[in-house]
Amino acid sequence: QVQLVESGGGLVQAGGSLRLSCAASGSIFSINVMGWYRQAPGKQRELVAHITSGGTTNSADSVKGRFTISRDNGKNTVYLQMNSLKPEDTAVYYCNLIYRHDSRTPGYLEVWGQGTLVTVSS
Repeated sequence: QVQLVESGGGLVQAGGSLRLSCAASGSIFSINVMGWYRQAPGKQRELVAHITSGGTTNSADSVKGRFTISRDNGKNTVYLQMNSLKPEDTAVYYCNLIYRHDSRTPGYLEVWGQGTLVTVSS
């Protein structure tokens, strides 16, 4: 069974930085997309950033210039470097993976991490 293990969340003051990590383990033939979502209290879950198998990245307008997504394909790991953090960045951050299990089974599967809490104090 494929699992995602997230780390790096915590409490930080406004203007500070954090780096989130998400490592995928289990039987994975290929990865289509890895990304980060977040959900603040009283708000819907939203896309923060994602990166495709070809290396193309996309990020929300609210984090452009502050957050950077990257990957290590050899480790099946995705990172989110968060700089210049603001109180409005406070949320539970979830890692997301879309992948193929093996070469003989068509279609993609999806798995979510358990979430890691990021709290930014003013």
